Order: sequence, then structure tokens, then C-alpha cells
Amino acid sequence: MEIYKLNLRHLRAFAATVHLGSISAASQSVHLTQPAITQALGKLEALLGVPLFDRQPNGMTARPAARLLLDRVESALAYINSVRVTMTQVRALIVLASHGSYAEASTVTGLSQPALHRAIQDVTVALGKILVERRGRGVMLTEAGRRAARGFRLACAELRAGLSELEVLKGREVGRIAIGAMPLSRARLLPAAVAAYHRDYPHVDLTIVEGAHAELIEPLRDGEVDLLIGALRDPAPGNDISQQPLFQDHPVIIGRKAHPLHMPTIQDLAAYPWIISNAATPLRGQWEKMFTQAGLSAPHVAIECGSVITIRQILIEGDYLTMLSPDQVRVELEAGWLRVICDAPPNLVRTIGITTRAGWIPTRLQQAFISTLMTS
Repeated sequence: MEIYKLNLRHLRAFAATVHLGSISAASQSVHLTQPAITQALGKLEALLGVPLFDRQPNGMTARPAARLLLDRVESALAYINSVRVTMTQVRALIVLASHGSYAEASTVTGLSQPALHRAIQDVTVALGKILVERRGRGVMLTEAGRRAARGFRLACAELRAGLSELEVLKGREVGRIAIGAMPLSRARLLPAAVAAYHRDYPHVDLTIVEGAHAELIEPLRDGEVDLLIGALRDPAPGNDISQQPLFQDHPVIIGRKAHPLHMPTIQDLAAYPWIISNAATPLRGQWEKMFTQAGLSAPHVAIECGSVITIRQILIEGDYLTMLSPDQVRVELEAGWLRVICDAPPNLVRTIGITTRAGWIPTRLQQAFISTLMTS
């Protein structure tokens, strides 16, 4: 079900009814008439396709579906943080933030530009903050707009999670998991976990978004990605981020099969051109540490690159060196295109693991994927 069909006023009435146990008490709490709340709950149940309450003469008793949905709804409402905001306004700001112009947002949503303008004006009034500034033919979100858009995206992520959990309750294991894949995870860990998970949960869609940590961390914070898999950062990139280690990776020095180096010293390694990822990555730090521990300055990086496919081809073309996990070039090593020149010092390791938003509560299906990942 499309989450934008949900009515935030109905969700507020639902949460109040669960907590207070009666429509009359909920009516006073959310400032709606009792008939309006009765109608709201009826529409919500029809939309979700599941009964939420047992209606009794002395009140309303929440059913399992309501208990399952409540935490997600309350979390979403907390992210939105205004009783005046509507789901139409939530959608308008998210789409405008993603596409940068009313014309593109209109094309994506099918809504007219005047309707989008009106929704943005209404949400600006509702939040009491300037959210959007014109920049030429496009628009740019203000700092307040960026914060609001992030909150709205996270609210939508919570609502999607709630709908997924309801489907599981109905006996339908369907949903979507968005996975941010950093370079090392793509070689062995993630493919094995995805294949195993899909065998067990064939109706769950898996979206894999490839990128470096710097490219994926903001989509994670926005709720567009559920979890990242790859090298962990030390320290973590903020109090809003949680990291869970899986294993430690021991990188090696790799070159082409016919590379002239054999049993090299650290001085020998420093004399050749290197292909290494950028300075923000843990691997780059480990590579520099290899030389500084030996009392040498790290050599000049001739080629800075994080793409294993590109690195592989450059290595084949000349006497370059790189530092990678053997898993990242397993096929190339087995094919005889590349070879391990030597091991890195034993104290040079990368911790590989799962990165999520702090406080993120996975759905049952998401937790099952994490369990599969940990046993792959």
C-alpha cells in the first residue's frame, strides 16, 4: 500500500484511542468529535485491511495489529512534529527536496505545479519556518527545510515499516529492504547473504545501493537506506549512528601476475606507484600506517581510486600496487591476472560491519536479513 494514502489526522486519532481506550477520551485529546474519530478509525481499518480494535460497550480494546502498528505511528508523528502537517504536505516537501524544482516534482508525482506550490506554502505556515528559497529556475531548501525533509523521510520510513509488519501479521512476508553496499561488502559477504535471504523470503524486495561511505551515510540518516554494510568508521560519524562489527578484514598487497616484486621490503614497496582509495576511507589510513610504523613517510599516491574494477584493470596494465582484501579480487587472483605480492603487517585490519541509525528498530523481515548477514 502507498503510504501517502494514509491520513495523519486519522493516525493521531488511532494512537490516542489505543492509549486512552475510548473514543470519547480520544476525542478530547485530539480535538475531534466522536463521530469524526469513529469515521477516521473505520477508514483506517478499511485502508489497512485489518481490524484494529474490539468495540465494546465500555470502550475500545486494541487488537494485535494496533499494538504492532502503534510504535511506528507514534515514531512517525514525532518525526513530523506538528499536528497541522498533512500527508500531502509531507510528500510535496520530500519530492521537492529530492528533485530541486517544482517542474520535476510535478512530473514525478503527477501533481500540478500549483498544487505543489500550495502544499509547500501550507507546510511553511504549519511549521512556522521558511523551508524553501528560489535559486534561478530551481529551488533550494533552507536549513530548516532540510531538517523538516529529513524528519518527513524518517516518518515515511517508520510508516513503511509498520505496513510491512502488518503484512507479516496477515501471513504475507512482503516488503522492501534498502541496503547500502560499501566496496568490501560487494565481493563476498553481501552476495552470499542476499542469495540466502532470497531463498527464505522470496517475496521481499532487496534494493542494493552501491557507494562509498560518504555517499551513503546521508541517505541512511534520511531513512532512504535501512542499513550500510562495509568498513566501520573509528570513531562513528556521529551520535545518531550505530555500528555493529561482523568480522575483521586483513588486507594484502596486490599487483599484476608479472610484477617484478618478490618478498619485498617496506622500502621496496615505497618505490612503486600506488593505487589507493581516498583519504577519508579506513583502508587509506591503514595503508599510511604501514609506512609510518616502519619509520617512513607514506609514498605519493599516483592514482586515487575506490573502484575495484578500475583498480584491477590499471594493475594489469603496469607495475602498480594496491592494498585490498583478497576477497575483493578473488576472481582475478584465481584467474591468474593478479597475485598477492605480500601480506600487510598483521596489526593492519579493517573492521567490517553493519551501520544503522541509532535507535533504529528493524522490522521482523529486516532483522531476519541481519541474522542472515551475520551467519553468511
